[in-house]
Amino acid sequence: MSQRNGHVYLLFSVNGSGHFCGVAEMGSYVDYNASSDVWQQDKWKGKFEVRWIYVKDVPNQLLRHIRLENNENKPVTHSRDTQEVPAHLGREVMQIIHDFKHQTSLFDDFEHYETKQQQEMRRQRKAAQTAMASPATPTPTAAAPAPAAAVTAATGKYS
Repeated sequence: MSQRNGHVYLLFSVNGSGHFCGVAEMGSYVDYNASSDVWQQDKWKGKFEVRWIYVKDVPNQLLRHIRLENNENKPVTHSRDTQEVPAHLGREVMQIIHDFKHQTSLFDDFEHYETKQQQEMRRQRKAAQTAMASPATPTPTAAAPAPAAAVTAATGKYS
């Protein structure tokens, strides 16, 4: 999205996952006046549009040989947020991702976590129903003093 009308491609991976999970093209300039509530930390400012090109898991081992001279010659798989990839290496990354026949994707993870959430909600509902169905155990409490008339009536003595 530079003034030269170039394209900016974003490579996505989840830290510690062992794979890249997608590629998107930046679809607009960054609007620094807009905000988003998707981040847990208030680390990033602004927002922009993206167009997803690939959403698939590609193992790091297929990309580890690509080393970034602008990042201490580390493999592209050791990149961090905002790491720039030189164009010739970016094309190589894109070709590998394009050619890879994937079995899984980030969408599978969404289904997994959605299923886990539904199971937890069912468990909570069942626990609540069980608690409502069982008789409440009386909680011992200190007896309040009875009114004077009741004490007199209970002892059979009337004043």
